[in-house]
Amino acid sequence: MQKIVAIGGGEIGRSKEGGGFYPIETTIIDKELIKLSGKNNPKLLFLPTASSDSSGYVSLVENYFGNKLGCEVDSLFLFKQKYSLKEIKEKILSSDIIYVGGGNTLKMLKIWKKLGVDKLLNQAREKGIVLSGLSAGAMCWFKLGHSDSRKFRNKDADYIKIKCLGFIPALLCPHFDKEKDRVLSLKKMMKKTSGVAIALEDCAALEVVGGKARLITSKKNARGYKIFWLKNKFKKEELVRNKWVDLVELIRKN
Repeated sequence: MQKIVAIGGGEIGRSKEGGGFYPIETTIIDKELIKLSGKNNPKLLFLPTASSDSSGYVSLVENYFGNKLGCEVDSLFLFKQKYSLKEIKEKILSSDIIYVGGGNTLKMLKIWKKLGVDKLLNQAREKGIVLSGLSAGAMCWFKLGHSDSRKFRNKDADYIKIKCLGFIPALLCPHFDKEKDRVLSLKKMMKKTSGVAIALEDCAALEVVGGKARLITSKKNARGYKIFWLKNKFKKEELVRNKWVDLVELIRKN
């Protein structure tokens, strides 16, 4: 039975450029990952691919999920180290939780497909391993993503629609409240896209367990939306927090 928690964004203790640290924001959601795993001290595999295996990001995740939340943390480096397919498979399929970090989604998906990681992640899904992550690590589980991947080279570039792993048959837009230009961009994108989009603000996540889905949040004011066009009219429906619905119904235009 598939278990996916896609998080729109949020901080887990990152340091600020001028000193100090951002507050930890997603703990309530992250504790749900541990609960879903069914273990008190689950094995969490971090995939920092979207950040090109950032050592700072790895240390942050190890400290947060390891020292603060009690997970046994390992990381899969696909840029900095070379593993055999057998070694990658062992790391992925022996984990209880897979957590994918933020960054360049397009670059991440390219290397995953090149190395066969996409197929192994599908095996992990079928095995019932918890699949999770934020931003790029949330988009990757969906059919499509509203991505800022081109902005890493050109900050003025437009958002793009990218093909992701397809485990959830919808488009995902993260950071819906933090990056205001996403709102208009997504509206335009969905006019040319069949199906629906799920738009998540920071500290909001879509939890999918089997054929059911619900919005969970780590802040009371965090929201998620179902967005689509129907009969040439734009629809934006706020999701009800903590209410389980059929996934098929959630992604249906109605």
